[in-house]
Amino acid sequence: MSLVVKEKNHVRLVFLGAAGVGKTALIHRFLMDTFEPKHRRTVEELHSKEYQVSGATVKVEILDTSGSYSFPAMRKLSIQNSDAFALVYAVDDAESFESVKSLREEILEVKEDKFPPIVVVGNKAESGGERQVLAEDALSLVELDWNSRFVETSAKDNENVLEVFRELLQQANLPSRLSPALCKRRETLPKEQVLRPPMNKTNSCSVC
Repeated sequence: MSLVVKEKNHVRLVFLGAAGVGKTALIHRFLMDTFEPKHRRTVEELHSKEYQVSGATVKVEILDTSGSYSFPAMRKLSIQNSDAFALVYAVDDAESFESVKSLREEILEVKEDKFPPIVVVGNKAESGGERQVLAEDALSLVELDWNSRFVETSAKDNENVLEVFRELLQQANLPSRLSPALCKRRETLPKEQVLRPPMNKTNSCSVC
């Protein structure tokens, strides 16, 4: 029996987290390389993009969800229909980190999977911000206790945004060289500073 995991040609990524943590900002920074500082309330928004990989079409959907807990049925449906999850909190908001813990428990329950493909994202890590969640504490919980991936980002300063999407796509079993367009963007953008303590991870690799 082969242990090779078949790569997909269609995947849905979902961004979950409390209101105002920057889910929409991260998605817009990735798709359009823009940043809107004013918070805009999101109910649910689906972005779809197609890439050509070795002659085949790969479709990537990115679901931007509401940070409001008044839509539990919609959130459950989003979890059921998604392949990989970005759980976003703001490093200057300890309560939003607690929301990430609750969302992870909900994903485990809905997907009936002890190790779902999750990337925990600490956004708003730009220098000068008031920090309430230490990177070391989040890293220890997420990577050691949860066996998931942790990345700190700044949508405002465009720090580590591509890293989040590379990790999500890798966990969703998409082709390792997903998108020439993504690779090109990576080459033209300034080299990203990794906002995380050094880790000796043997299984890390990038999309490009």
